[in-house]
Amino acid sequence: MEFPKFVPEGWNASCNNITTEKLNNAYKNGETIDAIVKQCDSNYNLYVDLGQNIKGIIPREEIEAINVDETGFPKPNICTNKVNKIVQFKVKDITDEDVYILSRKEVGKAALEWLKNDLKEGSIVYGIVRNIRPYGAFVEIGGGIVGLLHIEDISVARIKTPLERFKIGQKINVMIKCIDRENQRVLLTYKELLGTWEENIKDFSEGTVVEGIVRETEKNKNGIFIELKPNLVGLADYIDNVEYGQKVRVNIRKIIPEKKKVKLVIL
Repeated sequence: MEFPKFVPEGWNASCNNITTEKLNNAYKNGETIDAIVKQCDSNYNLYVDLGQNIKGIIPREEIEAINVDETGFPKPNICTNKVNKIVQFKVKDITDEDVYILSRKEVGKAALEWLKNDLKEGSIVYGIVRNIRPYGAFVEIGGGIVGLLHIEDISVARIKTPLERFKIGQKINVMIKCIDRENQRVLLTYKELLGTWEENIKDFSEGTVVEGIVRETEKNKNGIFIELKPNLVGLADYIDNVEYGQKVRVNIRKIIPEKKKVKLVIL
């Protein structure tokens, strides 16, 4: 697997090991570190918990490189939503009073360069599910960059909502499906990481009884699609009184490798 130099905020938090030496090295070398935001003041500056009585602040103008309005500043709700969250930042300056001026914006700029120049379609990257909608999940893949994972790209088995697979805050690996570099948009896919038909069918054999999940029934009542694995679906003859999402026991009647089909009988 190929993993990027950027990871989503909160994936591997190192905020418990912050020292002045680490901060000074980050300042000198341009390294990215992370910590928890503890407060947002009335001017929407963020105060970061660096521990050991070390003072750190992310000025409002240094909070975002991506989600900014026409003034170049992030909206107030974006600032307040960072409280009690782990954020990534670079050390931009150190004042005479030993206050560390931090920049999340610099991390975002570097991530945009990564998106523009280095990220490739087919790459497998870390992700954290940030939002779930009926049509898909929004997954942060690093540096504040969020990609869309359409519902049809979650699994071969058709589901009605991404909530059947994911929850907000869940850490997953995803594959880059498509990159619109001009508009800074990324489409993601997950089902490619769940194995091919050939890989999944190895766990099954004809004549055995297994458990499956009802995923959909054809409107003309020709059959019922049963999920055996997220990336493996079989077709059973239609029967009444089964519902979407119901667990059923099925007999594997026939496996047809050349057509990638599995015929089932609901017991």
